[in-house]
Amino acid sequence: MNSISADRPALTVDNVVKKYGSTTAVNGLSLSVAAGEIFCLLGPNGAGKSTTIEMSEGFIHPTSGTIDVLGLDPSSAPDKVREKVGIMLQGGGSYSGIRVLEMLELSASYSAHPLSPHWLLETLGLEGVARTPYRRLSGGQQQRLSLALAIIGRPELVFLDEPTAGMDAQSRLAVWDLVRALRHDGVTIVLTTHLMDEAESLADRVAIMDHGELVAHGTPAELTAQSDSAGLSFSTDIDVDVEALAEAGIRATKSRPLHYRLTQAGTPETIATLTAELARQGVLLRRLDAAHRNLEEVFLDLTGRHLRS
Repeated sequence: MNSISADRPALTVDNVVKKYGSTTAVNGLSLSVAAGEIFCLLGPNGAGKSTTIEMSEGFIHPTSGTIDVLGLDPSSAPDKVREKVGIMLQGGGSYSGIRVLEMLELSASYSAHPLSPHWLLETLGLEGVARTPYRRLSGGQQQRLSLALAIIGRPELVFLDEPTAGMDAQSRLAVWDLVRALRHDGVTIVLTTHLMDEAESLADRVAIMDHGELVAHGTPAELTAQSDSAGLSFSTDIDVDVEALAEAGIRATKSRPLHYRLTQAGTPETIATLTAELARQGVLLRRLDAAHRNLEEVFLDLTGRHLRS
């Protein structure tokens, strides 16, 4: 499964491959992003999502395949693409000595109809540092400034790379509200994030990549509802013998210390067998939840739980 479709695409990636020597970073990827939607690209480190975004922005070229951004080829016309899109860079994208308001005013001067720098300062909570040099900003403040710079020119499509990394809870909510407002105004947003609650809260559709390929796609609701085992999880006071559970007919995995999730349908008979086996093991059942899996559980099931370098 390496392709997805959307109506009225603002971004189309068609059978794209990107190789670095003998390493294949992106392997036959196809996807499309509809105009005016929030599209979230997820994947563990090394999955190929950043490479995909950089190819779409025109910073690197695919080895094969084609990419269309707002009717333009980012490989042959990168400057024209970047005139129509906004790009939020992880490094911040600002000169170390320039002051916040000066940077926004400079960026606004390159656009015919920019957003108000002062409105962006207020919206993103940067009024108090308007005259502070970039190098003296906190990590979260640098992120908010980077977001402001990405959208000040009223782009049709915005690429947001980890937009709330390093932010406190209040800043995250402010950014989420701004992203939703951009979508309401018809702006297409492609974002990458390692925060599953962020993806689940913001995205109209989600694509999950691993090892350079597309492994799942759909709305957050669709992705979290694609399993009969959705949702039966439990916690205990001491560790459970999972192998003994399996011998009793209960298939479960340990999600974190003292927390487990069933990998089979949660029927009344299953629950009765589970509680009986836990009692036999001398384990106290502290909590039993029957609910749909969240996006983080889906992501871990698809990409694994081992660390990536």
